[in-house]
Parts: sequence; C-alpha cells; structure tokens
Amino acid sequence: MSPHYSEFPGVNRILWVMEQLRDPVSGCPWDKEQTFETIVPYTIEEAYEVADAIASGDLSDIKDELGDLLFQVVFYAKLGQEQQAFDFDAIAAQVAEKLIRRHPHVFAEAQIDSEEALNANWEAVKQQERQEQGKVQDSSLLANIPKGMAPLKRAVKLQKRCAKVGFDWDNKQQVSAKIHEEIEEVLQASQQQDSAAMLEEVGDLLFATLNLARHCNVDPEQALLLANRKFESRFRQVEKLADSQQGLASMSLDAMEELWQQVKQNEKQGS
Repeated sequence: MSPHYSEFPGVNRILWVMEQLRDPVSGCPWDKEQTFETIVPYTIEEAYEVADAIASGDLSDIKDELGDLLFQVVFYAKLGQEQQAFDFDAIAAQVAEKLIRRHPHVFAEAQIDSEEALNANWEAVKQQERQEQGKVQDSSLLANIPKGMAPLKRAVKLQKRCAKVGFDWDNKQQVSAKIHEEIEEVLQASQQQDSAAMLEEVGDLLFATLNLARHCNVDPEQALLLANRKFESRFRQVEKLADSQQGLASMSLDAMEELWQQVKQNEKQGS
C-alpha cells in the first residue's frame, strides 16, 4: 500500500505532486503539455510576485509566493528528469557545489578582506568554471550578461560593467544634460512622425534615465515599483471621488486633474 501524500516531508511532497501532475495517464492535461519554453513566462511572473510580496511585508504572502516560485524549479526538474538530463537532487547538488567554490573565504582558507576583492574572486571563479565547461571565451567586458535578462536590469548591468573601466559620466549633472538631450531627440522624431526613430530615441531616453538612477544609487526597479504603487493608489482614490460625482467617463481632463490634486493634498494631510 503506497503512503498517503501527507506522509512525505515537504520537498518530497512537492516532488510527488509534480509526478502526479505529469503522469502520462492520470496527470493534468495542461501540465502534461508544458515544456521548458512554455513555462518561462510563468516563472518570470512568479518571481515578480515574490518581489511584490516582499515589498508588501506580508510574511504569509511571501511564504505563499516562494512556494509558487519553488514549484517552477520543481517543474523544470521534472522536465529534465523526463529527458534523462537532470533531476531536482542534481540541481540542488550542483548549486551547492557552485556556492562552495565561489565562497573560499567561508568554506576554505582564503582570506578576502574587502567587497572589491570578493567581487574579483567571484568573477575569477566564474571564468574558471566557464573554461572547464569548454564554453566559448568572450573577452569583452560585456560578456556573459544574459540576453534574456529583463531589459531594465540588463541596461543597468551594461552600464555598471562599462563604469568599471571609466566609460561613464563623471557626475549626475552630466547625466541630467544627456537626459534633456534625449528628450529633444524624442520630440524631433515625434514631429517627423518617424515611428522607427521614435522607438530608438525613447529607448535612448530610458537608458539615460536609468543611468541617472544608477548615479543616484537608486534601484530603478524598486523606484518604479513604488511609483506604480503610488499611482495605482491615487488613481483608485480618484475613481472613488469621481463615483460620488458623475463618474470618470463623463469628466473632463481638468476635472480629473482637480480630483488628482485633491488626493495628493489628502495624502499630505494624512487623511
């Protein structure tokens, strides 16, 4: 008689659940159809939901969202197992060994006494790993920045790499001037109704803005997360105020702006 699923410890239980979901006969039709490629969007979404839960500070939500993210890893592990490439234990063992290699100051006798030396050692170990794996060597300073990384994060990563050799603005004023230059170029492209140029110039403007965030030591993703949250909160309040009148759909932009300013004033007064 097979044990009840509740008798499995936590990790084994989720692995057992995955086995049932992918069972060729009795499994879930949706889960059985998935591949590495098809579940990537869900993995990215779950990672953002973890970040959102952490930002909210709700430990129960954090636990719940971490479970959803863990399930993504379990799903990939099952797909790898079906292809006889790897399983969950192999994934866990490999990352453990990698972390041990990259922390010789913790697991060996190496002496690392600064963050700069720590980062240099980390990169040196990664380079050695790539050589041992026979990966094509890319000598560029921009090598090994994942192409699939979120564009905002990748832009900052590119900027930081270049800054290591001094290819960077000296101060925030120079970055600010660049932003104003890019705004003018966006407007020029807009006046010419050149959609390709507008796409390029807006990209340049966003890139320059991220540069300013980096020079201000601000995490742009965190800043945008807070801005989104603030905007949503204010707009929901505007909707409530509008509902007590004639509703947003029948309001002029000026009338909606008055409500927006009212919401902002209420925030300042702590109401």
